[in-house]
Amino acid sequence: MLRTTSSGRERTRHSSKTLAVDRGIVEVMAQPTTDTSKADARDLARISGNLNVVQDGPPDGPVVLLIHGLAGSTTWWDPVVPVLARKFRVVRVDLRGHGRSPRPRRGYDTSTHARSVAEALDEFCVSRCSVVGHSTGGYVATALAEQRRDAVLSLTLIDTCPRPNAIIPQGALSRLALLPFPGALLWRLQSENTIRKVLRAGAFFREVDIPRDVIESIRRMRHRAFAKTSTGSLEYIRVQSVPDRLATLGLPVQVIFGVEDARARSSTAAREYRAIPDVEVELLPGVGHTPMFEDPETTSRLLSEFVAAHDA
Repeated sequence: MLRTTSSGRERTRHSSKTLAVDRGIVEVMAQPTTDTSKADARDLARISGNLNVVQDGPPDGPVVLLIHGLAGSTTWWDPVVPVLARKFRVVRVDLRGHGRSPRPRRGYDTSTHARSVAEALDEFCVSRCSVVGHSTGGYVATALAEQRRDAVLSLTLIDTCPRPNAIIPQGALSRLALLPFPGALLWRLQSENTIRKVLRAGAFFREVDIPRDVIESIRRMRHRAFAKTSTGSLEYIRVQSVPDRLATLGLPVQVIFGVEDARARSSTAAREYRAIPDVEVELLPGVGHTPMFEDPETTSRLLSEFVAAHDA
């Protein structure tokens, strides 16, 4: 089903309060407890032996897993978490080498990212969940569904490019940024202003207030994690496209795409994803690569409705 959603018609309200690891959430270096029924899930933010995990919402609610994109972190989901946490136990992870997760030298291919997420879910006793992935996080979400098909109830991909031919070329500088040299040097020299300019040019179409946590998580990230995650995700869709992978899984799939995405062709993406048997495609006009920040009301509503409809 292909449907264009106009944000001007939405009436859903969302809380202005956002939750982040740095503000009001306990963070401990410890293994997670196996019983979260006695604690508010919003108070659980832990770095396990595997990944940094943040939880919000009712501990006994249906689980929604949120996976950020390249150079992202759990903070990228802050605008939509308050609405989702009303009904769902929202679990966010920092991928390997991202945010507050450990930064190993290897293991940044998409399949290894997915295995790390699966191990984190096991540690937090999550056996079934609805999975949402943004951009590169959509590849990790897809790989997770391939590895743990019985654990995934539904899959939502937000501005995830379906195959290489849908990628919009980003120029010579972007290609250089992935190389050991001069990419690593450029990465170390980037300033806060540089990061903001890059984000405004590629990640956002609308004018948004970029949180300081977003900038800091990028500055803490090592170049090898950035470059290897990027090249690993490209290899993942070169081997087989996302629609072809999902067509064999029999999952209910939701695709949310900003029409003005500067990194992927939204029209091509919509056409590609329509090949999946059980799919809903939502195109958001006037929105770029990051609907969570650019139109959190519509994004929250679409996620809530889809997850509720397919939760078992």
